[in-house]
Amino acid sequence: METVWFVLVSFMLVAYVVLDGFDLGAGIIHLLIARNDDERRMVLRAIGPVWDGNEVWLIASGGTLFFAFPLLYASSFSGFYLPLNIVLWLLVLRGVGIEFRMHLDNQVWRDFFDGLFSIGSLLLAIFFGAALGNVIRGVPLSKSHYFFEPLWTNFRPGANAGVLDWYTVLSGIVALVALTIHGAHYVAIKTEGNLAMRSRKLSQRLWPALLLLTLMSLIATIYVRPQTIVNYREHPVGFLVPALVIGSLGVMFRAQRSANEARAFWSSCVYLTAMLGGAAFALYPVLLPSSTPGVADITIYNAAAGQHALKYGLIWWSLGMLIAVGYVILIYRMFRGKVSLESGSHG
Repeated sequence: METVWFVLVSFMLVAYVVLDGFDLGAGIIHLLIARNDDERRMVLRAIGPVWDGNEVWLIASGGTLFFAFPLLYASSFSGFYLPLNIVLWLLVLRGVGIEFRMHLDNQVWRDFFDGLFSIGSLLLAIFFGAALGNVIRGVPLSKSHYFFEPLWTNFRPGANAGVLDWYTVLSGIVALVALTIHGAHYVAIKTEGNLAMRSRKLSQRLWPALLLLTLMSLIATIYVRPQTIVNYREHPVGFLVPALVIGSLGVMFRAQRSANEARAFWSSCVYLTAMLGGAAFALYPVLLPSSTPGVADITIYNAAAGQHALKYGLIWWSLGMLIAVGYVILIYRMFRGKVSLESGSHG
């Protein structure tokens, strides 16, 4: 049952990154591609019906983590207390930026909240990427499986590393570029005219950076934590994951050049899924590696809830997921197609 819940938690986190990822990306490019207030409103209308629903996957992932692996939840939420509070404030500011911008018909007011939306989205992408970098790199666990990390120390991975070092910053930059491209693909699908054209051009310009950063992150991961390649050596089927990453980048390149917006968007969905799936495959069965010599990792076995809870919780989780997936399908079908200034509820 532990493995089943590991897969389920991974699935929910991937769903959050893929769905809310294009919302974050749209926020990042909000001030880059929109030349006037009408175009900014178009970007907001592109994500307006779905952005808050997408963020529910983050809450659901946290709840599932608490239920299935309570030790991991307790350890990570105490050890990452400061960055998690920063993330919470960024989520709040980003939502405030979307909801408040049209409360006054004043350009300064709108510009201020547009700035909150964009800056919050950008910093969230970086922090989420850095969080994944921390999980892969490892944290200074004590024998009681608790830890504390300052925001930074000497910017070098190791026993005394902080939340931010050169590796986790690299992970944050990878996430920033990947989600920016993902958001640009989505905006290109949902809008028309010059706004869609600028979105396509931005994604094309960032593609070489994404390719380079992907290769750099792979090399850096093996350097910082060589154990990540053990599962790939023991189970060669895992090499399908990097093949998917490479293939998705290739499809993305061709789709961008041919202005196939839907194919470009789906290729970035596959890229994000494969990158996160590859990280999960490399870590399994470890949930949170220890960088402290002699201290065991937090794994699916020593962090899991009781077998009875895992067994019967699976029934209720399945029912909840049926409702959640059905809601997602319904909403995206209702609001499919291009947006206009007369559509949507935001902006």
